[in-house]
Order: sequence, then structure tokens, then C-alpha cells
Amino acid sequence: MRSALATVSLAVLLGMTALAQETSVELQLLSTFQTNVFGEGAAEIAAFDPETNTLFVVNGDSDSIDLLSIADPAAIAQIGAIAIEDGSPNSVAFLNGVLAIAVEGEETMDNGRIIFANAQGEILSEVTVGVLPDMVIFSPNGKLVITANEGEPSDDYSKDPLGSVSIIDISGGVDNLTDAAVTTLTFEAYDAPGALPEGVRVYGPNAKPSQDFEPEYVAVSTDSTAAYVSLQENNALAVIDLVNKQITALIPLGFKDHRMEGMGFDGGNDDGVINIANWPVFGLYQPDAIVYIMVGEMGYILSANEGDTRDYDGYSEEGEVGETPLDPTAYPNADELAQESAIGGLEILTSIGDTDGDGDIDQMYLPGARSFSVWSTSGELIWDSGDAFERITAEVYPDDFNSTNDENGSFDDRSDNKGPEPEDIKVGAIDGKLYAFIGLERIGGVMVYDVTDPTAPRFVGYSNNRDFSGDAEAGTAGDLGPEGVLFISAADSPNGQPLLVVTNEISGSTSVFQVVVK
Repeated sequence: MRSALATVSLAVLLGMTALAQETSVELQLLSTFQTNVFGEGAAEIAAFDPETNTLFVVNGDSDSIDLLSIADPAAIAQIGAIAIEDGSPNSVAFLNGVLAIAVEGEETMDNGRIIFANAQGEILSEVTVGVLPDMVIFSPNGKLVITANEGEPSDDYSKDPLGSVSIIDISGGVDNLTDAAVTTLTFEAYDAPGALPEGVRVYGPNAKPSQDFEPEYVAVSTDSTAAYVSLQENNALAVIDLVNKQITALIPLGFKDHRMEGMGFDGGNDDGVINIANWPVFGLYQPDAIVYIMVGEMGYILSANEGDTRDYDGYSEEGEVGETPLDPTAYPNADELAQESAIGGLEILTSIGDTDGDGDIDQMYLPGARSFSVWSTSGELIWDSGDAFERITAEVYPDDFNSTNDENGSFDDRSDNKGPEPEDIKVGAIDGKLYAFIGLERIGGVMVYDVTDPTAPRFVGYSNNRDFSGDAEAGTAGDLGPEGVLFISAADSPNGQPLLVVTNEISGSTSVFQVVVK
């Protein structure tokens, strides 16, 4: 068993030395703040104020925003909290002295709010946005705040509110801001016959596109004129013109072919071995977090391809290999695939793949791609990390490969269901190079890639502050379930060095790392 903090660069990975680069990146742990709350989302998303050296961390357990000082990054200290009433906080963002907090309604179907506060946590104003605001971001020019309003259905699927994106004009300041500053965009124009682009999934029971779309995450162009929104369940991106405040395009993201070399995965969790191989299935990218970067005159979108399914009392699209009927012509080896030594028990989607409508699956599809990708702003796939995440973690943690995030001794537990599960992605500049930091929600840790050339990213390191010899519930297993990553540049850092903040949903901990380029 390996204990925290495990750090590895590509040069030391057995069997992968041909890909090694001179540069490696290590995340050196400086300190951790513990809420001592397990499994309740006590540390989810963080934002940072470089003037006061304050972290603002969403605490879903106490429905508050924890204020943590990192004036000394080696000694995080709580200095306050913002109590959220009449709803639960989901996300935070900070820019130019203003904190924006996304708060869902007390009732799931209610509209949400964005609460604005100053760096000391004093609430200045609030405005109404769409149902279930799950993510909030400032435009780089500081004039707009944009939210992804997920609009999830009720558990019995009797109600399915509109998914939406809200644009808040804060160019005149946030003191006494009213709802007049808010423009909420819905997708009702795509309800018209023939309006939905081919390849964009709409599949909820009796749902119109405007109901079925569930905006997850927002990335904004460097010039603040465009926003890109991940529609995770729908495996698509929405493009928004921020100048005219209108949705201009929906882009289907297509599928990952796991039959291709370098695109394999371990699909079985009952065989007791690491078995990364190619299988006759396709993956839906279904990104959670996305980020926009500008390199030269070209814009790119980087995505963490987590994957997600709809699994409600009123409707579920989850099936398993071995239990879901496969077409005998398409899969004459169905019995072999259903073995524990193959992909028996692998979660597949029943909402897609029955191409002839006869009740069996003609093509298997998986939620998520177990990778991160680089896309053009028009949705062309430029690069994908393939099966690298699983190969790297298998090399570093052969005894704990594809562990789940709330229990140690869970080797191979997640192989049948999204694997390491990339959750969040952020990009930071260090000494003229761009690095992407991708948090892995299940086994834990952060993958680091040099994306200075977005057409050919290079793996440069992996660090995981998890102790596989500890007890998860007792709080001795280190960081569990990275939900958010936050890069702090050297110019903004309290110690003059680039930092990475990781907020961990399961362990309820917030850790600060110094990013060291070697």
C-alpha cells in the first residue's frame, strides 16, 4: 500500500518511459484544513481573493461558505463563514473584490439565486436565476457573471424544469443589484420540429429539449464575448453570444471508440486483476468541468470527461453487461463479454444503442470517457488522453487501482463504472508554459499535463494526497473525492510560488499544494 503523498512523473512509469519528457511537475503538500465531516460535501468548490489571501469554500454540510486564510499557505486557518439561508450553496467565484455564490432553492423546482458578497463575507445583494444553479463564473473583463442552471427533474420524473443559463450584468457594481440585471436564457427555441441538431441527445421521458438540457459548467472566452456550456447528460456543448445574450449553437460531442489502440479501459470489477484492454463499446464524453484557453490566435476548450447517467425512481437509463440483452448478430460473443474476466457488470446506457428498436442493444455505449480532451471552439476533437489515466494510476497504485472514494481496500471497485472519473479541470501559466490540472474524483489525486501546445498535450505528473492504509470514515485516509481544483498563480500567491488548492467532497478537507516544475 502507498501512503500520502504519492507523486509520480511520467519518466518513472514502467513501460511508458518512451513518452518521458524532461519537465516534470510535482504537487508538494503545504497544509490541509479538516472539517472532520465525512461524506457530506463539507468541502466542494473554492474561490480565492489574492488581496486578503482568503479561500472561499462551499460547505454543503453546513450550508455555508467557509472563509479560510492562506496568508501562510503552510498553515490554513478558518477565519469565518457565510451562513446561507433558504437554500444550499453549490458554487462560488471571486473577482475584483466580489464574491458570487450560487444557491439552489429550498425546493428543488424553485428558481435559485446568486448572492453577492465582499471579501469579508458581508452580503451586498442577491438576484434570481434559473432552477438549480450548479456553477457560477465571472467573465474575464469582470462585467458579467454567468451561471449554469441545471434544472434537474423530480425523482418521480413528474416535473422536469427548464435548464437554463443566466447572464448577470454587474458592470455598474453589485451593491443593490436587482433582477433587472439578469437575463436567463432557455433552450425553448430547440423545441420546434427540426430545430435540434443531429447528434444532440434528448431522451428523458416525454421531455422537450428545453427540459432535457441540464447545463453543468461554463467556460468563458478570453475576450469575454462567448461562453461555452457543457450539457453533460446530453453529451453536447452550447455556445452563447455574451454580447447579444443569446444561444447561438448546440454542438454534439460524439463518441469515443474504445476499440482503438490507446483508448482501452478496465471494464470489470469482479475479476481481481487490472485488465486495461480494448472492448467493442463507445463512450460518451459527457464533460463535467470545462475550461477555455487562448494560445496564439486560437481558442480551445479543455474538458474533464466524467460522464453521468439519469437514474431516478421515475426513469433510469442504467444497464449492465450480462443483464441487458445484446443483439446476437452485433455481439455473437455476448456470453464471453459477460464473464468476470471481460466486462461482465460494466455499466452501459439503455437510452442509446438499440438502433433497430427491437429491444436489445446493437451498440454498447458508456457514460463518460475516463479522460480529458481538447476541442476546437466549433466542437472538433483535437486530442484525447485515451486510457492514460487508468494506465498511470495502475502503475502507481497496483494494489488500489480504480478504488472508490469513500472506502479503502476497494481495489477495482470503479472499473465497471467510469473508472477514475475525471471531475474538474483548471489551467495555469508557470514560466511561460500552460499546465492543465485534472482532479480524479474516485481514486483521487490530480493529473498534470503540459498544454502549451494544445494539439499535443504532454503528461508531466500525478500527485495523490490519499493514504490507502488509513480509515476513510475515521479521517485517517487523507484527501478523498476531489470535487474542485483551483490554480493560484505565483503573482497572486501569498508565498510567491504557484499553488493548487484541492477541495475534497468525501473527506471534507481542503489542501494547498505548491506546484513545483522540475
